[in-house]
Order: sequence, then C-alpha cells, then structure tokens
Amino acid sequence: MPGDLKALILVGGFGTRLRPLTLTYPKPLVPFANKAIILHLVENLVKARPLPRTARVPRPEVMIAVLKQYEEKYGITITFSVENEPLGTAGPLALARDVLGKDDAPFFVLNSDVTCSYPFEELRDFHLAHGGEGTIMVTKVDEPSKYGVVLTVPGQSTIDRFVEKPKEYVGNRINAGIYIFNPSVLDRIEVKPTSIESEIFPAMANDRQLHSMDLEGFWMDIGQPKDYLTGTCLYLSHLTSKKSPELADPAKHDAVVSGNVLIHPTATVDPTAVIGPNVVVGPNCIVGKGVRLQRCVLLDGARIKDHAFVQSSIIGWSSSVGKWARVEGTTVLGDDVNIKDEIFCNGASVLPHKSVGTSILEPAIVM
Repeated sequence: MPGDLKALILVGGFGTRLRPLTLTYPKPLVPFANKAIILHLVENLVKARPLPRTARVPRPEVMIAVLKQYEEKYGITITFSVENEPLGTAGPLALARDVLGKDDAPFFVLNSDVTCSYPFEELRDFHLAHGGEGTIMVTKVDEPSKYGVVLTVPGQSTIDRFVEKPKEYVGNRINAGIYIFNPSVLDRIEVKPTSIESEIFPAMANDRQLHSMDLEGFWMDIGQPKDYLTGTCLYLSHLTSKKSPELADPAKHDAVVSGNVLIHPTATVDPTAVIGPNVVVGPNCIVGKGVRLQRCVLLDGARIKDHAFVQSSIIGWSSSVGKWARVEGTTVLGDDVNIKDEIFCNGASVLPHKSVGTSILEPAIVM
C-alpha cells in the first residue's frame, strides 16, 4: 500500500503576504534556501514514494512548466487540478476525487508554504498503525493564544476537540498544515468552498476518526517576509545539525565567518566580504569587497556592491545594492530593483523595476 500513496499540495491564493516577491513568481516557485518552496515538498515526498498531485494553481501555465521538469527529474507523475473559483482548504480534495479516491491508499494533503523537517515516512507509518480516517501533524508553539489549539483524549493520539485562539492556556500544540487521510474522508466533502479546519476536522474529531502526531524539530509558516527569514534561519540550523554538505565550508570560503551559510556554486563572493550567520547567497549573485551579510537572502542574480551592509532582508532577482548602502529591518526588494550608493533602507518593500535614490528611514512600500 505505501507505494501507492498520493499527495495533494495546496498552492492556491495569490501570495499577497509575500509581495513583492510574488509579483514575479507564484509563491510556490519563490526560492527558499536556493530551491523553489514547492520543490522542498516534492523532494521529501519522493522519499516516501507517493505520487504527488498539485491543486489550487493560481497561475497554472507558469506552475505547469516548472513542475513538468520535476516529473522528469524525479520519475513521478504530477496531475494538475485548477479551480474555477476558490474552494477553501477542503474543496480541492473533492475536486481531485477522481485521483485521490481511485483506490484505498491514503494520501497526503500539504500546505505549500510551510518549512520543517518533512517527516512524511514517519507520518505515513503512524497513520497506518492507528487505523483512523485522518492524521494531523501538530507542532508546539510558545504562544498558543494566536492559533487554534489541538486537544487530544488524555493519554491517546485521538483528537478530542479544537480551541480557537484560547484566552487561557489549554495546550500548546497547533495544526502544522501537514495531513494524511484515508479516501473515505472524501465522503465528508463537496465541491464547494469549504474549510477543512473549521468544518471537516471538528466532524472527524466528533467521530473519533482524527489523530495527531507531534512534529519533532523546527516548523515555520514562511508565507510572509518576516517569517520567511525566520524559517530560513531554522532551516539552515537544521542543515547544520545534519552536517549537510550543502552548507558553505569556511575553510573554502574566506568570507564565511560564522555558520549556517548557503552559497550557490555559481555565485561570486569577494574574499574580503564578511558573511554569516544565517545567509543564503543564490545563483549568479555577486558579493563585492568588504560587504557584510547577516540573516539575509540574495535571490538569483542579485549584486551587493562594495562595502554595503545587508541584514534581515531579502534581495530580489537581479537587484543591486549600491556601495556603502545599508539595507535592514526586513526590507524586501522585488525583481530588478536598484538601491543607489550610500542609501539607507529600513523595512522597505520595493516593487519590481524601481530605483531608490533617497533613504527610507521607516517601513514603507515603494511603488
């Protein structure tokens, strides 16, 4: 049975929280640690050998072109399910009923903008062992009052109920956006706008058919710039804990002064630069003399000119930061943005193809 597993990846919406990056690419194709966000899911699903299926494609022609390449590379089949109207988080399952319900094998349902260690094999085995209709992966958070909290029957994995944004502490486990279901769950859902969290899950819990599995390690919703940067730090720390060969070796990169740094092989980094911690340098980037990079991401073709400082920011595709410029405070530069020499940007969100010649001292959108 495990070899027949399928996966539905929810990639709907317009990525408004991650603008200006999503003005250039659909959110699932925005790079995260030098790979498209959705590619992290696909690669880890392949390890569990399901048959990935994507749904809720907002710009299908762009997504299809990229995902067809993944089909060939990983030897998998990807089917596209495109909504004519937004169907929420449950409706897409019913829309894909012909594929998801064609046999008795369980299937994954995944939100595309989550980063974690992706323990799909463990989730699959846990689900098959308890025999219930569905399993939600849950993660512990420090501030549960901002989320919907998952409460289980004492001493069991069976979910008892959900408490939305509790004012008093009732637990600290929340929905991590990673699920696995038996096809029978499709009998609960119609092809209409439906919320899986508020409509389907409570009914399953009432029937004692929904279980939870703790996600070990890190987790982050990377759907907005602040969290994208935090998620990058968590992911890079995870790579460090695994002693991943993907990470830049300080012995080979004079510029890397502290850990958790990814440098694409096609990037050019001056040895007098000072990089780290928590930095991703993407393909074809150029990092000049005396540049200082901390807790930031440079996307394909970005250029950081001599003695510039970039911290807690995302530098978009083919964008440039001028000499002696300073960019910080969760600044996000879209595609082909030019920051002039000696400019200070604090918390700016700059739309594609703009040039910034005046310092931005407070968070602002540059249109």
